[in-house]
Amino acid sequence: MLHLRLITPAEQTDSVVRLIEGTVGTAHLVVVPGAARNPAGDMVMCDVAREAADGLIGELQSVGLDATGSIAVENIDLSLSKRADKAEEEAPGEGVDAVLWEHLTDVTHEESTLSVTYVAFLTVATMLAACGVMLDNAILIVGAMAVGPEFGPLAGICTALVQRTPNLVWRSLWALLAGFALAMLLTAGFGWLMDLFGLFNMSMIEGARPNTAFIWQPDWMSFVVAFLAGIAGTLSLTSAKSGALIGVAISVTTVPAAANAAMAFTYADYAQTWGSTVQLLANLGGIIVAGTLTLLAQKWFWARQRRG
Repeated sequence: MLHLRLITPAEQTDSVVRLIEGTVGTAHLVVVPGAARNPAGDMVMCDVAREAADGLIGELQSVGLDATGSIAVENIDLSLSKRADKAEEEAPGEGVDAVLWEHLTDVTHEESTLSVTYVAFLTVATMLAACGVMLDNAILIVGAMAVGPEFGPLAGICTALVQRTPNLVWRSLWALLAGFALAMLLTAGFGWLMDLFGLFNMSMIEGARPNTAFIWQPDWMSFVVAFLAGIAGTLSLTSAKSGALIGVAISVTTVPAAANAAMAFTYADYAQTWGSTVQLLANLGGIIVAGTLTLLAQKWFWARQRRG
């Protein structure tokens, strides 16, 4: 269940209440006249089944409540109510299958910003991966994968393509490409500094690396793994199962490939630089294609559910 907290101008309250009462899957309607001060108006609260929430929020936006008042949505972790249970049973479909498009757009918009924090996380992850590459240490590679924040802008691109919002596409693409470019540049400088102190040397990048050689030797399996990870990552976002994103992060070699490309470039090994870049692009492309197709499939499936 989700909890909706609305601020409505007094002249809109009756129509909003009728809209809520006419929506299958709602419960616990509360109206507090004159409670709101900024903006001034009434406070209306209700609980709604997740599978009915997107439709109700869309209706509230269609009457302009997001402009004249306020729409706030909160997740309910526990609701002990027979009326809530009945509302969930009455709502069409299953809550876990429902996609809250406004929430998804808001989350991906926030995570698709080229902020200092985003670049810092991506740079640290790439530097960790560089240590893993040079030491041929798979544990460091996995740790770097988990730290990398690149799935945010990837999900932003997928969401924007499905929602047809070009501005978010370019915003997310800029965060993705500029973020990786800055991270790789700083990692190359990090590698030069480590070489200066004698901690890295050319034999590390040129020598046999049985645990990490796959990073710069892309094949079709790289795309397949990224495609499957893109499906899993998108489903984890739309179903609010964020824990699954950790598994997605450590299954694709975006950050390690960027790190290997930066280190190989530092030591003028352009064959590895090119191979790592192809690996990076294959992973990014696979995730974007899979994420977009997954969202389109969910949108089509949920439209059929609501019509049924």
